[in-house]
Amino acid sequence: MQQIAILHYAAPPVIGGVESVIEHHTRLLTQAGHNVRIVAGRGDANLLGESFYHFPLAGSQHPTIIAMKRSLDKGEVPEYFDALVEKIADQMAEAFAGIDLIFAHNVCSLHKNLPLTAALRRFCAQPNAPKLVIWHHDFAWRSARYQDELHAGYPWNLLCEDWHDVDQTHVVVSELRQQEFAELFKSPAEKAQIIPSGLDVQNFLNLNEQSAMLFARLNLLKSDPFLLLPVRITRRKNIELAIQVMGELRRYFPVPQLVITGPPGPHNRDNQNYFRELLDLRDDVGLTPASNGGTGIHFLAEMFDGYLPTEQIRDFFRMADGILFPSFEEGFGIPMIEAGMAGIPIFASEITPLKAIGQQQATWFAPDGHPAEIALQIKERLTNDPVFILKKRVRQNFIWEGVFEKHISPLLEF
Repeated sequence: MQQIAILHYAAPPVIGGVESVIEHHTRLLTQAGHNVRIVAGRGDANLLGESFYHFPLAGSQHPTIIAMKRSLDKGEVPEYFDALVEKIADQMAEAFAGIDLIFAHNVCSLHKNLPLTAALRRFCAQPNAPKLVIWHHDFAWRSARYQDELHAGYPWNLLCEDWHDVDQTHVVVSELRQQEFAELFKSPAEKAQIIPSGLDVQNFLNLNEQSAMLFARLNLLKSDPFLLLPVRITRRKNIELAIQVMGELRRYFPVPQLVITGPPGPHNRDNQNYFRELLDLRDDVGLTPASNGGTGIHFLAEMFDGYLPTEQIRDFFRMADGILFPSFEEGFGIPMIEAGMAGIPIFASEITPLKAIGQQQATWFAPDGHPAEIALQIKERLTNDPVFILKKRVRQNFIWEGVFEKHISPLLEF
């Protein structure tokens, strides 16, 4: 467990891109068992609780800092600059007491509070100081709108020179910022690690809390692809074909997943026998989740006795990459219109009621078709779909939990 401080000019509920990143970093670090202290000039202690350390002189809107910046923007370094730096550095001793690691967001990249930047370097250059992770979201020196406010020499050079006397790690948020770092610091690009910002799927999609927990339990964010079969378990739904198709999809995709949402139909005792047959077939194709790290073919009937609430079914449609609907027989086909409204691809058996709805907009196959051929149809449809390609890229690279596991957690290993 690490003691981590996150330093910025402001913290939530102040609205901004960096403030949002800080909120998610705090959540993820805390969930991982670390102690987090947000150190900022502005923020709400009632919202952030004991994790917030109010440090007025760290802000960009403090009257003293505003007056100082007004002079610095004209290229004038006031006589009291060093005294202010010393005062801030002294206060850092309390703000960062017991801290192992400081995440400094934009403080070493922008000129919003150069006394804070200078004080941070002075503080972190001391023996036994915390390790410093310098998080570059933006570079003042690379922005045309700031050039009239930047000048040669100290303290502006703090924003474009490596701090050789500090135990530091540079982080940038994109390849563009990494290239800018290399040019600005005259350093190899790889010296700055790329850690992108992420997406909070539950909040962005306004997912039901139970849905979010279920998605995590089923590892659905690791899907490639995630197909949905929103039916109850009866023989006319032809679920065995869906299972066989998913087995064939492994030829083309690394982590195909399928969720069958409904329970066995209540009006025929044979449906329980059918369910057991499907579970055996799932074992045969090697997509039982327990043997695949939690990924594979999921029957929600193994977890719940009845139907999921409508709002959770809605969430499954919003997350899915498509529906797989291989029924032998349907009177209408409600999942077709649900998929149409959700805007996801439809892979369905070519029977009259479904054709009437999907027409030319679905991918069709015979309900007694060959699983390998159907899998190839799905592969060709998805691999040529820019929406699926981008959605998969986001899922693999830009979900906060994945960003933390892949990039942020290794920063804490020292």
